This record gives sequence, structure tokens and C-alpha cells, in this order.
Amino acid sequence: MAVEKILVVDDDKNICELLRLYLEKEGYGVILSHDGEEALVKFNALKPDFVLLDVMLPGLDGWQVCREIRKKSNVPVIMLTAKGETFDKVLGLELGADDYVVKPFDTKEIIARIKAIHRRLGQSNQQAEVKEVVYDKLVVNMTRYELKVDGKVVDTPPKELELLFHLASTPNRVYTRDQLLDEVWGFEYYGDSRTIDVHVKRLREKLEGVSDKWALKTVWGVGYKFEVNE
Repeated sequence: MAVEKILVVDDDKNICELLRLYLEKEGYGVILSHDGEEALVKFNALKPDFVLLDVMLPGLDGWQVCREIRKKSNVPVIMLTAKGETFDKVLGLELGADDYVVKPFDTKEIIARIKAIHRRLGQSNQQAEVKEVVYDKLVVNMTRYELKVDGKVVDTPPKELELLFHLASTPNRVYTRDQLLDEVWGFEYYGDSRTIDVHVKRLREKLEGVSDKWALKTVWGVGYKFEVNE
């Protein structure tokens, strides 16, 4: 999947120009924005294929911009942050960011991350013969990004849906938190993996008690599985 347009959002104009230079050299079209409100206007109007998003922005910050983007689009988002704290990384993942890069960064690393995400997306598209899993009173459809519980559509953020689909596609298999971060978020994540616990908790609130034929189970000391009763 070729990227045509990348929206770069950073209030540091030097960083924007540096990224523009390198991205255009790689053949990408580049849209620049220096604050959160403008970024959303340009995102809605110009429909970029990818977003590089600074966390610390005037007006709307990067977290708020990412949240608004995720309400309407699954376009890949890489967060750029000057902070290295675990909290920032976890929050970005919970809001639906696909990756994060801590400043100062090497522009070659940014290019490599963009290409890695698109390789994964391409592989997902090729491997996705099964775009839907169906169980008693549960349908997870990844073509429409839709969760149906007991016949009713339940509003679910993209990453929660992807996590549930991943678990339910291989019933009774136990995944560690690190495996889930690597396979659902798509990159090696070092540090606090509590973002998985948060997503599972939210999914359980939607799924608890719906059916006695399956359940989202904690395997203590290991991770999680989608358990199906034979």
C-alpha cells in the first residue's frame, strides 16, 4: 500500500521542514500543520494516508487530535514525543496510535517506521481471508470495523476491536501481554504493558454475561485468551 500523502503536525517548523525534505525524497506528498486545530481541518479536507503527530502542540494537543482522528478514521498515526515516560507511551497506544517515536529522532528511523507499518497493513490485507469471527451472540467484523453483541451494534474503538478479533480468531490460545502488543499494535513495546489490561477491562464491560459458551479469560501470570467451551 503506497502512501500518497503524509500529514506532519509539529509546532517546530524546523522539524516540519526536515521531515518534509526526507519524506519528499522518499516519494511521499507532505502536508504541514503547526497546531492541533489546523491539523484537524487539514486532515478532514485533504484526507492524508498517514499522520506524524507531535504530542505538545498549541491549542489542541496531540492526544486530543489523535482522539478526534480515531473517531472517524483508521489512518496510521505515529506520535512524536519529547517525553520518554511510560505514561505517554501507554496513553498514545490507548488512544489508537500505531507507533511512537521519542525526540530527538533520526529521520531514517521515521521512514523505517512508516514503511514497517505499511508492510504490516499490506500483509494484513493479504492474509485477511477471515474478516469476521462469529460466536454465540457475538460477531466481530473487521471489514466494517463493527462489533455486534446479542444482535446489537456496540460502539467500540478500533484497537479494542482489533484486540478482540485477534484473540477470538485463535480461540483458547493464551497470549502474553507483550505478544498482544507486538501482534495487535505491531511493534516491540518495552516497558509497562498495562495498556492491554485497560483494553481487556473495557471489552469485558461490553461482553460480560452475554454468553456461557465463550469468555475473555485472564490466565494469571501469563496473559489472556478467548476461551470457547467445546
